[in-house]
Amino acid sequence: MMEEQLRQRIEPSLAELAFIWFVRLLAIYCLALGVAYWIRLIGLHQGLLWRFDLMPWQWQTAAVSLAVLFPVAATGLWMRAPWGPVIWFVAAAIETSMYTVFERIFSGNPMVGITNVLILLLYIAFRVVIFFQKRQRRKS
Repeated sequence: MMEEQLRQRIEPSLAELAFIWFVRLLAIYCLALGVAYWIRLIGLHQGLLWRFDLMPWQWQTAAVSLAVLFPVAATGLWMRAPWGPVIWFVAAAIETSMYTVFERIFSGNPMVGITNVLILLLYIAFRVVIFFQKRQRRKS
């Protein structure tokens, strides 16, 4: 009986393992977004706003902020640090508001908002399932 309880505490559940993989994939996604914003900042991006000095101040502020926040979030998520999801949420909220609320300034892209909301809902679902699993383990 005691050995079974000890094994349950040590071995992660399937939901916990899936959550670890989800967070790692989110970290890779954040790193890719950070690199994309850096590409825009250093001038390798082809388009109207292809160089930092030619961008309007709104784009300069947003691009610099997200170029820093997304790689920091990726680092925190990969290490499973408690601040990783917080930084991701801040960066995702900024990016979502850029492309939805302030679409006149930044151009509309509702898929960015939809993607970020879906990721957030999946994150919350994982946390709720893991919470109830741990609660159930403590009871038994």
